Amino acid sequence: MSTSTQALRFVIVTGMSGAGRRTACHTLEDLGWYVVDNLPPQLLPDLAQIAREKDFHRVAVGLDVRTRSAFQQIPSAFDALGRAGVVPQILFLDAADEAIVRRQESVRRPLPLQGEGRLLDGAARERDLLASLRASADLVIDTSGLNVHQLSDRVAQVFGSHDDPDLAFTLLSFGFKNGVPIDADMVFDVRFLPNPHWVPDLRPQTGLSQAVSSYVLGHAEATAFLECATQLLTVVKPGYIREGKRLATVGVGCTGGKHRSTAMAIELARRLREAGIATQVLHRDLGKE
Repeated sequence: MSTSTQALRFVIVTGMSGAGRRTACHTLEDLGWYVVDNLPPQLLPDLAQIAREKDFHRVAVGLDVRTRSAFQQIPSAFDALGRAGVVPQILFLDAADEAIVRRQESVRRPLPLQGEGRLLDGAARERDLLASLRASADLVIDTSGLNVHQLSDRVAQVFGSHDDPDLAFTLLSFGFKNGVPIDADMVFDVRFLPNPHWVPDLRPQTGLSQAVSSYVLGHAEATAFLECATQLLTVVKPGYIREGKRLATVGVGCTGGKHRSTAMAIELARRLREAGIATQVLHRDLGKE
């Protein structure tokens, strides 16, 4: 029996077929995680016990609808893990139906639950079967607009080296004109701030530049908002941890995702880190027209 005191990180990788679950599993394996794909849910407690005995500290399990009827065993398996002191994190990969259909057609493969129907029929059945897992997910990644390299980068940023069981925030800047990110746990709208787009010298720049950042953060409303947002996220952190959530995505949106949201997300992340909260920043729409 292992005498190691390092906590076991146990991640469930699941989601819609065609949304990138295998890519996520391969990325975790490359990062040094012990990965098991398509394990029957009732064996999860046994795997956790073996991991402890073998001194594995990071274990990921791919679960998808190929297990079908075994999905009904997931709640009892999670209960057993909890009694053993293992709190699994759930990474859910999602994508719009259009993206799933496009990807499946490109590889000329049907969806597992498609049967004799259309791809959209199979996707609808999967969404119904996976609804409770998605609702319980610690992190949902919408892969609709991501290629395999971008998805790998996102998974690596979240799971690459962070072994602290504390809560970690991901601040995701975005543009409302490109849609609200479906993987956000909460969304901040910073379109109330003056838009650098209307300043000729600032228009071609982004929120990554000092000039745009100074312009956006130089308004009193920005400072007041950042103080309130920092306080809010500090307040919700203990509740998330109490409910077993360890990863939370916060969307910060402006019109196009180029100026205000980028600058505000970077500054909010800085303030959260100063408050001792692990935070990373991603820019979904930076570079888009």
